[in-house]
Amino acid sequence: MNARYLVRFLAAAFVASCAVGAGVASDAPMASAEPCPDVQVVFARGTGEDPGVGPTGQAFVDQLRAREGGKSVDVYAVNYPASNEWSTGLDGIRDATTHVISEAGSCPNTKMVLGGYSQGAAVMGFVTSAAVPDGVDPATVPKPLSPDIANHVAAVVLFGMPNVRAMNFLGQPPVAIGPTYQAKTIKVCATEDPVCSDGMNFAAHDTYADDASIVDKGTDFAVGRLNGTPTAPAAGAGAPGTGFGN
Repeated sequence: MNARYLVRFLAAAFVASCAVGAGVASDAPMASAEPCPDVQVVFARGTGEDPGVGPTGQAFVDQLRAREGGKSVDVYAVNYPASNEWSTGLDGIRDATTHVISEAGSCPNTKMVLGGYSQGAAVMGFVTSAAVPDGVDPATVPKPLSPDIANHVAAVVLFGMPNVRAMNFLGQPPVAIGPTYQAKTIKVCATEDPVCSDGMNFAAHDTYADDASIVDKGTDFAVGRLNGTPTAPAAGAGAPGTGFGN
């Protein structure tokens, strides 16, 4: 091997070793890990809405970020079909449950805000349940969250959550908010929305995203919980853990 070839060989080897070294470094958890946010909103969209958090979820996130300007607010969109087949809501319960447990473990100082709209609100309500609903095979659904997970959840904000009447109509078990989440939960129901109240104005169920005053009720509650100054729900918002029409 002559000197010129040796130089080229060593140069190529050096470049390759640097590339491998860079690859190893980029795969290292400390190099690629994102910092934990101050707040994370875990939100489930409503039936038929495009993947993501949906219009109501986005309005809520936008308001929360504006109100919590000095904090980093991350968002996790629950991954589930949000189709007319409500039985697939189990996919959302599984995904949200898995994510909440993971976030609590990897970012213990992050305060989570659980939220949802319509079918997504039912999904997130079931995530907080302390027990599997009667008549449901426990082997087919996620186990209830352990009580210590509640310490990582600051608030639960449910927009237009189906009440007992609606869930009976859909052939689904009613949602029961778990005891450790009841004081942290608000159910925001638009006036006369038949999904969450005794009203019969079906158009009201589509007003959440475009009515800032409705979203405000959920935002006010979440901000109060995040900052350690819980406030009572505004008139028409429903009491924590109960809501209208249940």
